[in-house]
Amino acid sequence: MDSCFGLLPLSQDKNTMPTVYRFRVTFEDYDETYRDIAIKSTQTFEDLHHIIQSSIGFDASKPASFYMSNDNWIKGDEISTEVRVNKQGEKSVLMKDSRLCDFMADPHQKIYYMSDYDAKWTFFIELFKLLPKDDISSSYPACIKSSGEAPRQYAVIPQPKNIIAEEGELDKLFDILGADDIEVEEEDDSIIETEEGVDADEIAGMEEEGEDDAEEGDEEEMSMSDDDDQSDED
Repeated sequence: MDSCFGLLPLSQDKNTMPTVYRFRVTFEDYDETYRDIAIKSTQTFEDLHHIIQSSIGFDASKPASFYMSNDNWIKGDEISTEVRVNKQGEKSVLMKDSRLCDFMADPHQKIYYMSDYDAKWTFFIELFKLLPKDDISSSYPACIKSSGEAPRQYAVIPQPKNIIAEEGELDKLFDILGADDIEVEEEDDSIIETEEGVDADEIAGMEEEGEDDAEEGDEEEMSMSDDDDQSDED
């Protein structure tokens, strides 16, 4: 549309002083969280898009669309950040080229708003107040009221605990902290692992006991041999 002229009292010709629209923007899935936005009627849907995203802390670079709606929120004409084609083959118009006043057809105009198509964030927007042009003195657009905390645009996935470091991660840690700052427990060479968990001292003791038993056996064998020799002489 080239002109706002003739579209109800809400609109005005390009050469006239703009009025100010006040919209209430509500999350579809969080109806207690909303933002009230004040914006000049001659500003664009792109201006409205950016102030909404800023007011809820979202990334405004993601694609988005406004749909002019009736009282039952049935989607009509689409105004988008990039040209899109619907099922009927109709192309959307661009936000940057579309003034708000060119599309307002009702004093309580409803607009269905979708941002970030992948995440599918959806909002209800309703025009609830118009300010006379004489009252325009502030900088617009602006968020004039905020109610409720906006959800995060993207879910935060917590890092699992007790993750085993991948190969090379320990070396990177040494490089970052410096080898002198990290204590590494050295193995005790005196401990010899065996199947039964016997340490070196116990093994040494067992060997000494074996040697003593062997010496006692040799002495007994020699004594018995001497006794046999004596018996043969008799």
